[in-house]
Amino acid sequence: MTMIKIVQNKNRGGVVDISAYSFAATENIRKLHTALDVYKETPLVELKNFKGVRSIFIKDESQRFGLKAFKGLGGVWAIYKVISDELGLNNPTLDEIFKHRDKLSEMTFITTTDGNHGKGVSWAAGLFGCKSYVYMPRGTVEVRAQAIRDAGSATVKITDMNYDDCVKYTARLAEENHWHLIQDTSWAGYEEIPAQIMLGYSTLAYEALRQMNYQRPTHIFLQAGVGSMAGAITAVFAEVFKDNLPRITIVEPIEVACFYETMRIGDGKIYSATGNGQTMMAGLNCATPCDLAWKILRRYAADTAIISDDVAAEAMRVLAEHKIISGESGCAGFALANAVLDSDDLRRALELNEQSIIFVINTEGDTDPDNYKKILQKGVSP
Repeated sequence: MTMIKIVQNKNRGGVVDISAYSFAATENIRKLHTALDVYKETPLVELKNFKGVRSIFIKDESQRFGLKAFKGLGGVWAIYKVISDELGLNNPTLDEIFKHRDKLSEMTFITTTDGNHGKGVSWAAGLFGCKSYVYMPRGTVEVRAQAIRDAGSATVKITDMNYDDCVKYTARLAEENHWHLIQDTSWAGYEEIPAQIMLGYSTLAYEALRQMNYQRPTHIFLQAGVGSMAGAITAVFAEVFKDNLPRITIVEPIEVACFYETMRIGDGKIYSATGNGQTMMAGLNCATPCDLAWKILRRYAADTAIISDDVAAEAMRVLAEHKIISGESGCAGFALANAVLDSDDLRRALELNEQSIIFVINTEGDTDPDNYKKILQKGVSP
C-alpha cells in the first residue's frame, strides 16, 4: 500500500563545525578524485516544469567510476588517507604512493556493506594493490556480492547477521587481525575514518553546484541509510548558502527509518528504526544513524519522510522514461518529489510551489539488474 509520512525535525539545533566541507578545505579531495584515470564528472539532469515546480535537478551517480554508485568517492579518499598515514606521506600524488607497492600489498581493509559502500572499498583497495574483506548482512542478493568481487580485490561473504551486528563483527575482525576498518558509520572511539568517507562525498556536491551555476535550490531531498551521504551533502550546501539554506528533507524506507524515529521523538538523542527491516531499498537498510551524520542533520535538516517500496518503484519507472537508470535506493530522493507533487496536502507540508527548485541525487544505477527489469514492467510492484 502506498504510504508517505513526514515529520519535522523537532529538536533542530546543536552546534557543529562544518568548516572542513568548505571549497578550499576539500581541494585535496578533488585533486585525488580528478587524478584517477576513471574520473569523469557525472551528469546533472534538469527536468523543467516537472509536475508544477520550476525545476528538479537530478545528479546522476549511476555513472560514477563505472561502479554504478557514488560510494567510491568516500571509499577511495578514506583508503588514500590511511595509506598516506601508514607510509608517512603528506598529501602524496598517486605516483608517489605507487612507489611503495610492496607495502601496499601487505595492507588489508575490511568493511560491512549493504552493497555500494563495499563495492567502493573493494574497488579502492584493488586500485592501490591492497587486500580487502567485505561482509554483508542477511538478505543480501548474491548479485550484489558478486558485483563487489568484480569491482576490485575483495573477499566477500553474506552473513546471517543484520546490518548493525555485521558492523560489530567486522570491527572485531579488524582489531583481532590488525586490519584497517573502513566503515561509513561512526560510534564512540571510531570517528576519523567515517569523517573522511563523508568528506569524500563533497566532490559530488561541488560538481553539482558548479553544474547549477551555484543556483540555490529551494528544496533538497536526500535518502539516508546511516546518513553519511545525506550529512555530507547537507554540510556542503550549509557551508555554501550559510543562513539561506534550502529546505532539506531526509528520505527513508518505512520499515527501516532511523532518522524518522530520531526526529519523531525529538529529544536530540539517536534512536534505531522500529520497522521489520524488509525493504527493496537495500542500500538504505540500516537501523541506526551515524553519529557524525546526525550532528549535521540535527542542525540543518528541516524534516524527514518515509516512503513505501511502491513509491520507489514508480519513481524508477518515471526516471527510466527520462533516460536515467536508477536503482531501488538510488531513486529515493526523487521518489519523494515524484509522489509529493501529486498531493496538495504534501505540497503544502513541504512548502512546494511553482517557483520551487528541487535537488536530488540518483545515488545508484541498476545494482540489482534482475529486480530492475521486473520493476520497469508497468504495473509490477515490488
